[in-house]
Amino acid sequence: MRIGLEVTAAVSQGGGIARYVRELLRAVAAADNENDYRIFYASPKPTHHLPPLPENFSVTHLPFHDIWLARVWHRLRVPLPVELFTGSIDVYHSPDFTLPPRLPGTPGLLTVHDLSFVTDPASASPTLRSYLQVVVRRSVNRASHILADSEATKTDLVELYSTPADKITVLYAGVGPSFTPVRAPEQLAAVRRRYGIGNAPFIFSISTLQPRKNYCRLIEAFDIALGKTDYMLVLAGNKGWLHKEIFDEVRRRNLKNKVLFTGFVDDVDLPALYSAAEVMAYPSLYEGFGLPVVESMACGTPVLASTAPCLPEIAGNAAFLVNPYDVKAIADGLKRLTQDTLLRSELVLEGFARARQFNWEESASKLLGVYRNIGHRP
Repeated sequence: MRIGLEVTAAVSQGGGIARYVRELLRAVAAADNENDYRIFYASPKPTHHLPPLPENFSVTHLPFHDIWLARVWHRLRVPLPVELFTGSIDVYHSPDFTLPPRLPGTPGLLTVHDLSFVTDPASASPTLRSYLQVVVRRSVNRASHILADSEATKTDLVELYSTPADKITVLYAGVGPSFTPVRAPEQLAAVRRRYGIGNAPFIFSISTLQPRKNYCRLIEAFDIALGKTDYMLVLAGNKGWLHKEIFDEVRRRNLKNKVLFTGFVDDVDLPALYSAAEVMAYPSLYEGFGLPVVESMACGTPVLASTAPCLPEIAGNAAFLVNPYDVKAIADGLKRLTQDTLLRSELVLEGFARARQFNWEESASKLLGVYRNIGHRP
């Protein structure tokens, strides 16, 4: 088959979706040397963020910002078919929420990571939310088939968009092979120096800084549970929508010397950061998958996660689950996970087993089956 695939998210974003697209692309490239992949991305400059790809993958760089694709395809609705960039294809896959026009007869596969802009309106600016409400729904309706990151997202698609359940396949993300415990003292010390953490024990969380990640409550809970100890709270990730509230919470509580914002963290540093942390806290109000949860587990770090969709589905019994709206519950969880050595040991063992259930090789194999099905190939 000739498979078209846009990978702009892998090169233009810095969060979980970017890592999802890169890792899935790497796994598909390792699993499939028969099909012909026509991939493209839009960026003002060529990038080196893509993984090494074999000869059956051709890469087209569109030398402009991807916002122009959104304007042409989704705001102005100009019917320029994606085949203009891919050439003739048997299947087209869009891994980032929106589906462009295609020539008649070309099946379109769409990945929807979550519907947070519907279920949690504060997760996006009003302008972005209005845009996504229209464009994602339209893309879902036009798609031949849909991939959802979790059963929770599949349920949302069925209930909120009236999408037929048999039109949706749940394709879990995986844990990359680099996510293993880092024990070497020099590596742990180096990553602490790189991000200015110092030698203190710390609670770690990584995500775009925005209301949906629930960092204001996490900061309050940290202050209650560990504010008077030598622990630090390390928050990694780029600034997002309404991030100022998070910084204001730190100032209000006089925690400037206890809460560290690292900014963007390179993928290569994540295993060491997870391993160095005493606890990985992920009290999000809504997620489509929650990669840091299983990545932390694979690195042997106890996880505190919320009971909001879809984290119980992903974490299983391997995380300490709390009500994300209950600050006292979050604080109690942080205190227990830093003091109860038996609980920590149990969660580490459960976490290793749970993380092994999510691997990119299985995801890639399942994706290839979907390609064959919608491309009507044996």
